[in-house]
Amino acid sequence: MTVRLRAATPSDLPAIREIYAPFVENTAISFAYDPPSVADLETKLEQKTDYPWLVCELDGEVAGYAYAGAIRERIAYRWAVETSIYVRPEFQRRGVARGLYTALLDLLERQGYVSAVAVITTPNPASIAFHESFGFERVGRFERVGYKGDAWHDVEWWSLDLDDRPDDPDAPLSVADARDRDWWDDALTRGAALVENSA
Repeated sequence: MTVRLRAATPSDLPAIREIYAPFVENTAISFAYDPPSVADLETKLEQKTDYPWLVCELDGEVAGYAYAGAIRERIAYRWAVETSIYVRPEFQRRGVARGLYTALLDLLERQGYVSAVAVITTPNPASIAFHESFGFERVGRFERVGYKGDAWHDVEWWSLDLDDRPDDPDAPLSVADARDRDWWDDALTRGAALVENSA
C-alpha cells in the first residue's frame, strides 16, 4: 500500500466533496443541511490561505482529509483554530485519521497557533475518544443547540493547547510560508508513517 499525505489541491475537491456529503446528508455530525458544491469548496480553499488543508492518499485514492480554520473573524482570535477531519468509512480504523491529525496539529503548532478547538455533535463516542487521545479536553457544552434530522442535538467544544502563549505573539505563518520550511515535509512524513504502520 502506498501512503501519501500532502496539501490538498483544487483537483482533490470532488473527492473531498464525495467524502463529506454523506456526513451532511445522513448524520448530524455536520450541521450543514446540503453538501457544498465543488465550486463552494474551491472558494473556501482559496480563501483559507493561513490554514492547512491536508489529504491522505492510499494507493492514489483520497481516503480522508483534515483542515483547520478560524474560530471567529475578530483579529484577537487569530492564534486559535478550529479543526475538522473526515475519512471514508471503508478507510476508517486504518490510521488515516491519526496520521492526518498528527500532521495537522504539528503544522499548526509550528505555524504559531497556540490552541485548537474541535466542535463535536453528541453523542459521538468515537470522535470524543479520538480527540481525547490527542490531549483535547472538553471545555463547554451547548444543550440542544442544533436541529437536524427531526431532532435537537447537543454540541461540545473540545480544546487542545498547541503551545505556550507568548506575551507578544508574532502572527502565525501563512501556509505558503510554512511550506518553504523543512518541518512542513517532516510533519507530513510523520503522519504518513503512522498510516503505514497501522495498515
